[in-house]
Amino acid sequence: MANELGKRYNCATCGSSVLCTKGGEGVILCCEADMELQEARKLPSSD
Repeated sequence: MANELGKRYNCATCGSSVLCTKGGEGVILCCEADMELQEARKLPSSD
């Protein structure tokens, strides 16, 4: 799995969040487990 530049990753165990500042191959680890890619938040409509 490749790390994506500008994406946020969350730890399911401790709740830590990191921002990827350099993309590349490999995984981001925290609490001895892979961190999960954070989903994009919905923006409110401007109606």
